[in-house]
Amino acid sequence: MTSTRHGVAAKELERQIGCTYKTAWRMAHELRKLMAQADNHASLSGHVEIDETLIGGQQTREDTKKKGTNKTIVMGMVERNGILRAGPIKDVKTETLESIVVKNVDIGSTVSTDEWPGYNSLDLAYQHGRVNHHSKEYVNGEHHVNSLEGHWSLLKRSIKGTHVHVSGKHLWKYVSEFSYRHNMRKSHYAMFHQLVASFSLPRLVES
Repeated sequence: MTSTRHGVAAKELERQIGCTYKTAWRMAHELRKLMAQADNHASLSGHVEIDETLIGGQQTREDTKKKGTNKTIVMGMVERNGILRAGPIKDVKTETLESIVVKNVDIGSTVSTDEWPGYNSLDLAYQHGRVNHHSKEYVNGEHHVNSLEGHWSLLKRSIKGTHVHVSGKHLWKYVSEFSYRHNMRKSHYAMFHQLVASFSLPRLVES
């Protein structure tokens, strides 16, 4: 779970350990919750990229117009060459996005986002720069969200290739798993031992 970039499927654990699929699935999810617990929870600062993506079920364009989307919104924030934090959010309204950023990013930091209007209020508390993806702009001086775009690409490829399908209910654990590996990428030794050490900490309540 800590040595591969793309994660480990429950079926693979079942084969390697010789347990039932149900046991392997449960073990994998407990390890993902431990990764979320063991991760770095310090405030982000410096230059922070902020972006969101959609992960999950597929619908045709016609179905989307009629029923909306059944995908889950995942928001991420990453320091340039530093900590990444990500998780599912309920919507992309201004009050939702602003409250999450203020809770996780030190006031006065430099932040980069795309052109989504929900980020406009960040101008008041941060050095805020934007890139206009709608106009095919991906870099604007020092501002871009390419680090997060690369992380989203890895996450989606891994879910599709390793896990095939992830439900919205459990998605936060997979997102936490990939965030933990990103944050501990410079030391695989510490990645494993910090995870083991987290067994002694108060347990997360599953959400």
